[in-house]
Order: sequence, then structure tokens, then C-alpha cells
Amino acid sequence: MSELEFQTSAGNFQLHRLPRRERELLRAWDAADEYLLQTLEEQSIQLQRPLICNDSFGALCVALHRFNPINWSDSWLAQQACRENLLHNDIPAERVEYLSSMQLPASGIDLVLLKVPKSLALLEHQLISLKPLLAPGCRFLIAGMAKGMPASLWKIIERIIGPSKTSPALKKAKVITLSVDPTLAVQKNPYPTRWKLEQGDLTLINHATVFSREKLDIGTRFLLQNMPQTAGAGEIIDLGCGNGVLGLLAAQQNPEALLHFVDESYMAIASARENYQQLKRDAALAQFHVSDGLNEFAAQSADLILCNPPFHHQQAVGDTLALSMFEQAARVLRPGAELWVVANRHLDYHKKLTRWFGTVELFASNPKFVILKASNA
Repeated sequence: MSELEFQTSAGNFQLHRLPRRERELLRAWDAADEYLLQTLEEQSIQLQRPLICNDSFGALCVALHRFNPINWSDSWLAQQACRENLLHNDIPAERVEYLSSMQLPASGIDLVLLKVPKSLALLEHQLISLKPLLAPGCRFLIAGMAKGMPASLWKIIERIIGPSKTSPALKKAKVITLSVDPTLAVQKNPYPTRWKLEQGDLTLINHATVFSREKLDIGTRFLLQNMPQTAGAGEIIDLGCGNGVLGLLAAQQNPEALLHFVDESYMAIASARENYQQLKRDAALAQFHVSDGLNEFAAQSADLILCNPPFHHQQAVGDTLALSMFEQAARVLRPGAELWVVANRHLDYHKKLTRWFGTVELFASNPKFVILKASNA
């Protein structure tokens, strides 16, 4: 079993990850969280409404709840985990304010505590967005695990914010203290990026965290080349939609269908929504859901689900999210309706899908990817 008790100088807290799984092997915090809290104490930093960026499961917000932190994140799951962890520890919900990555904090920020995200594009976007909002004398600390902190990270932060000082590594974690340079000009934000879809006349808009921001990823391209041939009304779900490209093509092929775009990333849903607006299609025939997969969907309510599942969550690589998606899809699909999945061959999803589906077929394959269709007649 994983450790659940997060021990800090402010108290000990029971913390859980999301999505929940029976045999959780990972903690809801890491050594970078511990090191950051330790650094705050050592530097005697005044804690008053800190802006906490990319708090994976709420560990920092829970530990610093007395100071009414602001939780700024692109992950709905991360923020929901924070809410649940506050509840489990009998901490009033109003102690933490939540902002999505598509919102900006108010100006006059005195303290920023930023966990290094998996996407350096998100880091760059956040730093550029924050620079004009920082108060004079703002304290700015960045923490992460050394393996997720490439040399380019220091170039990004010093180019945008100012000089940095890095603490010695502790338990493979590092803390960077930034000095905000007011003479550095606010840089133009390169996000969202845009590129033209290979087929059709759509230009795809991609906010900073979207997978394959610069071009169509090869797995999605393979599924687009082998899309199920459907027509007529019905409900189609693009599960883990990213920029929504699978749902966009399904919408074009099925002009009367209701499309659902589902992702736990605020930026992904914003991208999908903006991309859908390019279609000459009734806006009422699309719904956009920032959520934990299909939990909010009724049983046996969908006619087709398309999925290019993620293989990581936060900094951890694994199939937890993908398996949760498959289980949810089995509940939501109508009898005989199909889940179409594209995935790397080595992930062995064919066998894993049989836990929830009576029929799992290999529809297409190439040396790197497989396309599987699963159903319950």
C-alpha cells in the first residue's frame, strides 16, 4: 500500500490521488513538495494568499490552507483531488480558491509557488502570463524532481522572470528561487499554436498543454485513416479529446449527431471548443465536458466512443487513466455500440479491454500502433 500521511510542520494530512484505484502504489505528493515547504520555513517567507501553480493532488494547498492559497492548474482532476483532500482532513472548502489555466490571477501577486509541470510549454505560458501580474518584491519559488527539470528549464525561467538560484538537490528534488527582474520586457506568448490539418480546410488551435501542439500525432493520424463509418443521429464521444480532432472528423461525417468532447484538461477543452467553431455546424450539436472521464454520463447513452488514451498522468507514466476510461466507456455505451481505441502495440490493451467488453477486435495495425474496437452486444 502507498503512504497516505503527508507529514509537515503545519500538521499531518491524509492525502489521496485521483483517479482512485484499489492498490495505489504512488503517493499524492513527492519530495519536491516536501522540499518546497521546507524552503519556505528556512527562508522565513511571509505566507499570505500564495499563488500555487500545478499542485498535483492538493498537497501544497492542504498544507498551506491557513493562508488561503489560490490553486492555479490546467488539471480538473488535480483540483478535484485538492477539494477531496481538504474534505478528508476536515478543512473548510473555502480555504482554497481555484483558477483554471484559462483564467488569470489578479495582479499584485506577492508569492508564487510553482511545481514544474510535465509540459515545458505550459511552464512557458504560465511564466509569460504571470510576469506582468507580479507585485514589486514578489517571491517566486519553483520546485520539481530533478529528472523532470531539463537544462532548458533554467533558460526559460531566466529569460522570462529573472536570475535564479538553485538549492542543492534533496531526495532527488530541487528548489529554484527566482529574482524578478522588472527590466525584462514581457514577452509575446507563443500559445496557442496553430497548424493546418492535413485533410480538409481546418486550422487546429492548440493551447499550451495539448498533446502534439505542432502537428498531428502519428497515433491520431492512424485512427483518422481508419475511422468507423457511421451516419445519422446519435451521440458520439471523443474521450480524452485533446484538441478535438477525432470528434471534429466524426462531426463532419455525422452532421446530425450530438458530439461530446471530454477531457480533464481545461486547455484541451478550450482548444476543442475553438476548433469546433470552425465547422459549419449547429453549435447545439456539441457539448464540452471538463471532467473525470465519463462519470457524469448516463448508462447506455452513447452510440460511439473514440479514444486515443493518455499514457501518463502528471509526472507518472502508466495506464491508470486509460483503464478508467475503458471501464467508464463500457458503462456508457449502448448495447452493441463500440469503443474505438488507438494505442501503442506494446500496451496490450486488447487483453485489458476484455475485462469490460465481451467482444474486442483488432481492426487495423501497423508496426507501432493498433486500432481496437470493443463492444458488448
